[in-house]
Amino acid sequence: MESDQRLGERDKRLLLLDEADNVLVAISRIKRGETIALEGASIALPADLPIGHKLARRAIAAGEKVIKYRAPIGSATIDIAVGAHVHVHNVKSDYTPTYYLTDAGADVGGAA
Repeated sequence: MESDQRLGERDKRLLLLDEADNVLVAISRIKRGETIALEGASIALPADLPIGHKLARRAIAAGEKVIKYRAPIGSATIDIAVGAHVHVHNVKSDYTPTYYLTDAGADVGGAA
């Protein structure tokens, strides 16, 4: 989906909750490969972005706070490129443990 939006505008499928935020929230599903308008640039999404998930509004450095609704919600575990999906694979919560799903047969912590 090509956008004809003016410089500085963003795709209408992305919601900015507060000007201080470094992430945007998808208000509809955006498929991998679709082009979005983001802060004056056109970016092809590298992966599907489910509804309600976050997208980097700008580059976020490893260790930097992820800001949503003007509040820190976690820290980037790796460098996150502008337009990348921001989720548990690249952010850890500063408040609760981050859990990862594993296969039922996977050895988790050496317990048999």
